[in-house]
Amino acid sequence: MTLTLILMRHAKSDWGGLSLPDHDRPLNARGALDAPAMGAWLRARGHLPDQVLCSTATRTRETLSGLGFAAPATILPALYHADPDTMMEALRDATGKCVLMVGHNPGIAACAADLLAQTPDHPRFDDYPTSATLVARFKIDSWTDLRWGMGEAVAFVIPADLK
Repeated sequence: MTLTLILMRHAKSDWGGLSLPDHDRPLNARGALDAPAMGAWLRARGHLPDQVLCSTATRTRETLSGLGFAAPATILPALYHADPDTMMEALRDATGKCVLMVGHNPGIAACAADLLAQTPDHPRFDDYPTSATLVARFKIDSWTDLRWGMGEAVAFVIPADLK
């Protein structure tokens, strides 16, 4: 069997409110446009999640909402600024065939690189900018079988690629 992971960094957030805690920062105008564009790109290519794992941060939840997917979502406090090992732990508990995880840098970039056998040839993969999205496939029957370095990159895209 093959399982698919969509690993997405949240869309561009607003830094305007200096008194606002990091966790509560919303998307800015660009982020509010990028999230639906990324959702449309995923739908057009048939990458439709049947399960979502998302950080509790306002910007990740707003990104998820903007994507427009109907899949059941689990909002996980552990994914807020999670490191790759924490993300791996959350993925191993997943049950969907196509799982979308929405999180933060630097953990999401490191997790993406660690999961793949070979990283995609994209100039922005290493810094994983806002709304960056990796679609990866794994030849496993269950997420409990997931190990580092076993993923195959199907696609990697950032909002600028869609313009």
